[in-house]
Amino acid sequence: MTEILLEMRNITKVYPNGVVANRDVNFALAEGEIHAVAGENGAGKSTLMKILFGMEEPGTGEIYLRGSKVRFGSPQDAIGAGIGMVHQHFMLVPSFTVAENMILGMEPRKGVAVDYAEAARITREYAEKYNLHVDPLQKVENLTVGMKQKVEILKALVRGAKILILDEPTAVLTPQETAELFEELKLLKQDGHTIVFISHKLKEVKAICDRITIMRAGRTEGVFPIGEVSEQDITRLMVGRDVVLKYEKDPGPFGKPVLRVRDLSLAGPQSKLLLHGIQLSVREGEILGVAGVEGNGQSQLVEAVMGRFPEAAGAIEIDGADISGLDIESIRGRGVAYIPEDRMRQGSAGEASILDNVISTRYKRKEWNAGPLLNRKKMWKLTESMIEAFKVKTSGPAQQIGMLSGGNMQKVVVARESFSEPRLLISEQPTRGVDVGAAQLIHRKLLELRKEGCAILLVSADLNEILELSDSLVVMYEGEIVAYFDKPSELSEQELGLYMLGMKRQDAEQIGRANHV
Repeated sequence: MTEILLEMRNITKVYPNGVVANRDVNFALAEGEIHAVAGENGAGKSTLMKILFGMEEPGTGEIYLRGSKVRFGSPQDAIGAGIGMVHQHFMLVPSFTVAENMILGMEPRKGVAVDYAEAARITREYAEKYNLHVDPLQKVENLTVGMKQKVEILKALVRGAKILILDEPTAVLTPQETAELFEELKLLKQDGHTIVFISHKLKEVKAICDRITIMRAGRTEGVFPIGEVSEQDITRLMVGRDVVLKYEKDPGPFGKPVLRVRDLSLAGPQSKLLLHGIQLSVREGEILGVAGVEGNGQSQLVEAVMGRFPEAAGAIEIDGADISGLDIESIRGRGVAYIPEDRMRQGSAGEASILDNVISTRYKRKEWNAGPLLNRKKMWKLTESMIEAFKVKTSGPAQQIGMLSGGNMQKVVVARESFSEPRLLISEQPTRGVDVGAAQLIHRKLLELRKEGCAILLVSADLNEILELSDSLVVMYEGEIVAYFDKPSELSEQELGLYMLGMKRQDAEQIGRANHV
């Protein structure tokens, strides 16, 4: 094996509430490798990487870089030692240009002013050197997701990173963008960089990585050359059992439309159309998938259905009744449940308990009240049943939800919404950043609701998920529906990617079938 570049020895991290995130974890990087870190949510991999990047301090354990003991008290210490981290949620300033983002905190000066010409020159130099071609003068808010990721990687390289930690780097990329990223990572590896690749997409781990460290319940389960373990082996070590993400579905028939969207249009800043002439319907017992590169109107579509944009033109109907102008509480009262894209900002109150988060959408109903007071005993039992059904790793209903791992927090949000017996479930990125075991639980719940006649609008950047679960599928590009498929299982990810990137589109008659007209 190539010389060991970095070692983390016997790392233990226990939080003040008693949660053990890491217990005697050992992790080693060989110079010039791409090394995967895999594990369930709550397995401890994120904490381990935060310790490596100086965002957390270990309780016990040591870190060695090129054989010398080091201590990272902050990300700046880690950056100074040649370690960079590209987070799953990009840390860029949208209103700044690429060059302005590139030199934040290390601005070149011309007298007392920032030398923006030099910032652009530095950006071009590094973009050329590392084959990460970006326009220094473009504003970040106008970039595609794939381009934003290039900027993040380039930003770390400009700061001297020789070790790159990539957290779920392909979560929102098309197959074409993923292939391009992999070519860039291979070039970085050839240039002597070492890459830590955190991902739940095991096919991609197998395709790009040299070795894999598998974690479970805060411990290391093993380190393997990637050619010596199958996807099934990795899953079994992560979860402790076999997980199969292939599902048998009853083909229908579907019932009457529950959600119907007619000619929905929405203008944004400078009168730019964020949505243009959207027509679709979701029937009882149907999962309608919505695919698209992030930023092409999917979020605005969901928010419009949930009453966020009363100014939008067109009509939105639930069971034939127009809900335009209704607030979110009234829309929920029509039997609509909502799993939001951002579980931290939209889906939960981090400082509240699991129980309080569970009842946040129910507490006004008569059945949850005992006279003037809330029926806490009944609520406690409901929360316990959700925790058990979704295998949430927690000390109990009273635990603060913000102390859970991201995946366990997502399980609580999905449980809360799916236990409400909805007529329509809007499910936006339901398994983003979630491990294969949790994803299986969530998928099975969606299929169970489908079988019970619930209409489901599924928005997902995970192409395998959307092709596997959807009964029918629309593709959005620049605020429009550009394709409709009534047999998504016959569609390849590569073909779907061409529609998502705007390289292909169907004619109006084909697209019109999305509204069953």
